[in-house]
Amino acid sequence: MKVCIAEKPSVAREIAGILGAASRRDGYFEGNGYQVTWTFGHFCTLKEPHEYTGSWKQWSLYVLPMIPPRFSIKLIDNDGVKKQFAVIKKLISEAGEVINCGDAGQEGELIQRWVMQKAQCKVPVKRLWISSLTEDSIREGFNSLKEQSKFDKLYEAGLSRAIGDWLLGMNATRLYTVKYGQNRSVLSIGRVQTPTLALIVNRQLEIENFKPEPYWELKTIYRETTFSAAKGRFTIKEEGEKFLEEIKTSDFEVTDVTTKKGEEAPPRLFDLTALQVECNKKFSFSADETLKIIQSLYEKKLTTYPRVDTTFLSDDLYPKVPAILKGLAGYEELVTPVLAAKITKSKKVFDNSKVTDHHAIIPTGVRTNNISGNEHKVYDLVTRRFIAVFYPNCKISTTTVLGEVNKVEFKVTGKQILDPGWRVVFDKTANALNDKEEEEKDQDNILPDFVKGESGPHLPSLNEKWTQPPKYYTEATLLRAMETAGRLVDDGELRDALKENGIGRPSTRAAIIETLFKRNYIRKERKNLYATQTGVELIGTIKEELLKSAELTGIWEKKLRQIEKNEYDPRQFIEELKQMLTEIVANVKSDTGRAITIEEIVPEKEKTEKPKTKKKAENERQIAVKKEKTDVVLCPLCKKGSVIKGKTAYGCSEWKAGCAFRLPYGDIDESLGEKDLKIIIESLKK
Repeated sequence: MKVCIAEKPSVAREIAGILGAASRRDGYFEGNGYQVTWTFGHFCTLKEPHEYTGSWKQWSLYVLPMIPPRFSIKLIDNDGVKKQFAVIKKLISEAGEVINCGDAGQEGELIQRWVMQKAQCKVPVKRLWISSLTEDSIREGFNSLKEQSKFDKLYEAGLSRAIGDWLLGMNATRLYTVKYGQNRSVLSIGRVQTPTLALIVNRQLEIENFKPEPYWELKTIYRETTFSAAKGRFTIKEEGEKFLEEIKTSDFEVTDVTTKKGEEAPPRLFDLTALQVECNKKFSFSADETLKIIQSLYEKKLTTYPRVDTTFLSDDLYPKVPAILKGLAGYEELVTPVLAAKITKSKKVFDNSKVTDHHAIIPTGVRTNNISGNEHKVYDLVTRRFIAVFYPNCKISTTTVLGEVNKVEFKVTGKQILDPGWRVVFDKTANALNDKEEEEKDQDNILPDFVKGESGPHLPSLNEKWTQPPKYYTEATLLRAMETAGRLVDDGELRDALKENGIGRPSTRAAIIETLFKRNYIRKERKNLYATQTGVELIGTIKEELLKSAELTGIWEKKLRQIEKNEYDPRQFIEELKQMLTEIVANVKSDTGRAITIEEIVPEKEKTEKPKTKKKAENERQIAVKKEKTDVVLCPLCKKGSVIKGKTAYGCSEWKAGCAFRLPYGDIDESLGEKDLKIIIESLKK
């Protein structure tokens, strides 16, 4: 019997249907010589510190660093996991062969390997490696199953990542919590989350410490076109005024007109980060929302594997492109011109050297049915990008006009679209590149016809401007910064080069950002990300650059990728981490720094959303007013707010205004009535 282990029940159902395993059993499908079972997320994890040695149960500086001589895994303490694992273990014990059908990536490999290891799998193992869940893809995958050993290095990279995260997370979190956390809150430190927080904090401090400085720009309007002085900006107003006076009484003369024709290539296909960036810009989706949506589209067979970091397709996909395009229902008008001629095999789209495990995210050509509005938005972005790469380049004309007034030189540049090419794929509602702002910019840049030697009156001006601070990070710009280890770049090829040293993996970056929110290290206002006081102080307290430098963390990430490619020894990676950890612990233990402020959110009272009658609402208002007059407990600290109940403590209703009153439940019974609470609060004033 061949046992297939899928990453979730829905995938197992698809595989079972294709293999002919039609009989449903408890925890698996069976038939035609196959048993198809499943996991659902992580079943195993590395053991907790106290499970290696009892002395590590206590959070104490004296037991740090905690470095197990050998790492071990355990089954997660969850009834559902235990029940399903028992099924998997029994099936494996009776199997003649196991087929690993887990998620085709580093994390998926680790999840399935740990399960097989815990189940003491002794039989040969094959690997199903596919990039989409369509029937054709699954059949093709089973016809060309790989040897499990081919993916040993992928597993070693995943294992090294897990051990590295354990070593740093467990030790540094305890280290900083005990040293600086006031015994009030856990200060979470992570190999990727801390340098990501540092990016946000450093940008915020840069903005807060920014001192704007004035400068002046000399411009002139000739034939309703604004020309800028070639000299650039003036830092001294008097210097600018001197030039302004020199050109006021003379005519403007066109000294040169140059027109260059060029082409713009279509936007590149999406990798996960690019898709998350685009969805954040266009729809304000968080990185986590976008990942969940594209994962759902993948599971519905509509798009290919999403956790990818390449924007290229492998050569073997080229012959499949026409069939995919023909299957894109609703896009026939855009697809027809592409299918009318032979599709060009461009190196900017197909390049095996730029594809490792999986290719860029593209539609599968399966008809869309019953998808949500947000799913359709993301699907539309992916589909239009895919169609656009097979369109001709957009042809443009760039015109540069030089002018002169009394020997003072001026310049203006304009762009005109001669043939839209791929741009026709992006209509006004779906255009991910030509949004309204960019369209207006393009229109502003269309110049009238100028002739060299012409001249006439003009309207000069000297405009005062102020230098601007950098912008706060949004999730879109933070994802780009994580991808390039803190260096924000627009150029696609340069970004590809920097990806090698990016922090985190495409599949984990969204979770890292969500962790920072949950830890209350950052908050969001509209699209901007701000560090809380706790987040700022934590980064300020960490002296070790290795813990908070995006660049240095990027070097670790590069080594993990090299392990995957068999270019770096995983044992050396772990030894380097151990050595670094030992140094960090010694340095923090000897530090005399002060405790970190723990900024906690006191949740507002839940509000009911049921509609109320006018009379009922008025009665409730009167009751509330009466209650406020009799039972309200005034804050003993600010004397303005009232004491309200939070998750872990009583706090002040004026906490947003800065009141720091807090009475933890460890010091007081959280089930107290208003009268008893009032008595205790009154006693605090004495």
